[in-house]
Amino acid sequence: MRSATIKDVAERAGVSLKTVSRVINNEPSVHPRTRAKVQREIDALGYQPDPSARSLRSTRAYAIGLVYDNPNAHYVINLQHGVLAACRANGFGLQIHPCDSSSPKLADELRELAQRSRLAGLVLAPPMSEQPALIDALSQAQVPFIRIISARKDPQDGHPCVYVDDRDAAYAITEHLIQLGHQRIGFLWGGREHRSSLERYQGYEDALKDYGIALDRKLIVPGDYTFDDGFRGARKLLALKERPSAIFGSNDEIAAGVLAAAHSDGLNVPYELSIAGFEDSPFSKQSWPALTTARQATEEIARHAAQRLIGDLQRAANGEPLVSRNEGFSPELVVRGSTAPRHTAPSGRGAGGRRKPAT
Repeated sequence: MRSATIKDVAERAGVSLKTVSRVINNEPSVHPRTRAKVQREIDALGYQPDPSARSLRSTRAYAIGLVYDNPNAHYVINLQHGVLAACRANGFGLQIHPCDSSSPKLADELRELAQRSRLAGLVLAPPMSEQPALIDALSQAQVPFIRIISARKDPQDGHPCVYVDDRDAAYAITEHLIQLGHQRIGFLWGGREHRSSLERYQGYEDALKDYGIALDRKLIVPGDYTFDDGFRGARKLLALKERPSAIFGSNDEIAAGVLAAAHSDGLNVPYELSIAGFEDSPFSKQSWPALTTARQATEEIARHAAQRLIGDLQRAANGEPLVSRNEGFSPELVVRGSTAPRHTAPSGRGAGGRRKPAT
């Protein structure tokens, strides 16, 4: 069977093609009863507007771009699903654009992308969304965008965003470990170009300070948001003479790497080493034991970001005021089997629970 067309919708609703187009584009000039009638026929026929064709017929663009640079495949997939859901709900197309966030020509690349592909706007994921020079360049070029950023509160800097309070969630994870009796808690960084890494470290440091625990720099290891860096960082921490009884990885991939290192070292998790991650990705649920983490609704965050961008584009086209308040999200602590009260080694065992060699 052939797909329904805009002409089919117009004929069944008894209206003009222009009226159907106005309903699809959510223009305010359509009477509510007419809008409802047209929408019923759209739903009945299963009509899906073609964003490319709409853009060619109109001076307006009906597609947006998702721009990202992140080694975490699960994060990227959730981003795509969230943005795509908003696009489908509003009859917009989506173009995925991975890029190098460190490129000195990134601003030119994104301007050309928006112009060449006739994109109405861009959803910027970290770390591009947190680069002031890039944001200023896109603003000057009048390329509409929405940012997904890590921040404790609305930055109110004049640029639209959806922000995630990574600091408070990391504080909650560290506090959870402290309340289990852990004093020596290792911390594995994610990529320093991501503001989320700094915010998560800040939450870790603030929790230690509030509980009167001295910060030990030997327990802090730089790295990136990858399994391999989690494994390497954990091996470094576990080789310390006074090794940690708990390790907090800046995301679940890192924490899964820590778990692999612990297993390879013969440690019983969580009784000899507690491990926590961040994001609540499949790594956290599929690991054994399952990882304590912070549930970050990446797909929902991305959907809200894309919806905000599309809504602002539609309001601008209709001459309506834009949304001025930015929306915030707070990841929530999820306690699973990878954390437990600090294990006190019985007689004959050394730090971390390993049996001392016979003399």
